[in-house]
Amino acid sequence: MSFIPYALPLTGEEEIQEVVDTIRSGWLTTGPKTKQFEKDFSAFVGAKFALAVNSATAGLHLGLEALGVGPGDKVITTVHTFTATAEVIRYLGADPIFVDIEGDSFNIDCDAIEEALKQNPEVKVILPVHYAGQAANMTRIMALAKQYNVKVMEDAAHALPTTHNGQMIGTIADITVYSFYANKTITTGEGGMVVTNNEDYVKRISCMRLHGISKDVFDRFTSTKPSWHYQVVAPGFKYNMTDIAASMGIHQLKKANVLQSRRQAIAEKYNNAFSDLPVTTPFITNSSDVHSWHLYVLQLNINELSIDRDEFIRIMADKGIGTSVHYIPLHMHPYWQDNYNLTEGGFPKSSSAFYRIVSLPNYPKMTDEQVERVINTVREILLEHKK
Repeated sequence: MSFIPYALPLTGEEEIQEVVDTIRSGWLTTGPKTKQFEKDFSAFVGAKFALAVNSATAGLHLGLEALGVGPGDKVITTVHTFTATAEVIRYLGADPIFVDIEGDSFNIDCDAIEEALKQNPEVKVILPVHYAGQAANMTRIMALAKQYNVKVMEDAAHALPTTHNGQMIGTIADITVYSFYANKTITTGEGGMVVTNNEDYVKRISCMRLHGISKDVFDRFTSTKPSWHYQVVAPGFKYNMTDIAASMGIHQLKKANVLQSRRQAIAEKYNNAFSDLPVTTPFITNSSDVHSWHLYVLQLNINELSIDRDEFIRIMADKGIGTSVHYIPLHMHPYWQDNYNLTEGGFPKSSSAFYRIVSLPNYPKMTDEQVERVINTVREILLEHKK
C-alpha cells in the first residue's frame, strides 16, 4: 500500500492556468494578481484592508512593528505554538510573556492572560493563536485588551475560515495574520495575509513590507508617465508576495469553504470511529461556530495504553501513515528555555498535552479509502495495545 502523507495541498487546473497566465504576462512579482487577491481576501473575511506578504511570519513581524512594539516592550502569547509566533517579538527587541493553554481546547488561557497583564505593565500586545483552526475566546481577550489598554494581533495561521460567536476571525482584533504555507487551509506555496480595519496600520505595513519605500512600487513600474522617483522613509523589509503566488491564492480562496467542509467531514468520521477507543477526540468550544479543522489532534489516554505517543507514531509510520505533533511547546526548546528560564512545570497544561497529542492526516485531497485506512489503522493499534 502507498504511504499516506500527513498533509498534501489540493490544487486544480484553475490555479495552474492562472499561474501560466501570470508567467505569460511578463509581470511576476507584486502586481495585478496580488492586488486582486488582496481585494478578494478582504471581501471574503469582511475586513477593510488586506495586505499580501511572503509568509505569515513576515505578516506577524510587520503587524507588531505597526502596533509600535519595540525594545523593552512585552507581548503575551502562548507556549503551545510554532516558534514563529514568538520569534517575531524578538525581531523587534521586545520580550514574550508566555502563558499556558486551556486544558480542553488547547487555546490560550484567558485567566493566565489576565494575570500576566496585572503583573506586567510593559505589555503592549496580546498575541493569541487559534489552535488547530478553532477560535480562541476573542470576546474575553478583546475585553481584557480594552481594560488594560493594549492591542491584539491574532495568529490566524490555522483559522481560515473560522468564526467566533458567528463573527469571522479577521474582523475582531486590531490586526490578524493568516498563513498560506503548503499545508494550510488554502495555499500559495509560501505566503500570508495581514488584515485590519485601521488605515494607519495599513500605511505602515504597506511601506515596511517593501524596504520602507514611500510609494507603491507596482504603480511606479507600470505607470505610463515618468514615475522613477521614490523615497525610503524607514529601514523596511522584503516581505512582498509575488503574483505567481497570488495567482494560486485567487482560486484557493474561492474554494476555501469547500475545502473546510471536506476537512470537517473527515474530522467527523474520525470522531465517530474513535469514540470507543482509549483516546480523547478534539474538544469543540462552540458547535455553532466554524472550525477550519486545519489540524485533527487526537489525545491518547496514555494510562490506558501499553504504548506511549512516540511509539504510536512509529507504528503508524511502519504501517504507511504519516502523522505529526502540534506542537513541541516553546518551553521545551533550548532557546526559549535558556533565555526565559522556562520549565515544563511552569506550563502544566501544555506539557501534559504534549505527551498525549498526535495530529492525524486531515486534508481535502484524501480519498474516502485513505480516510478509512487511517481509521482502521488507528483502531487496530489502539485496541491491540489497550491495557
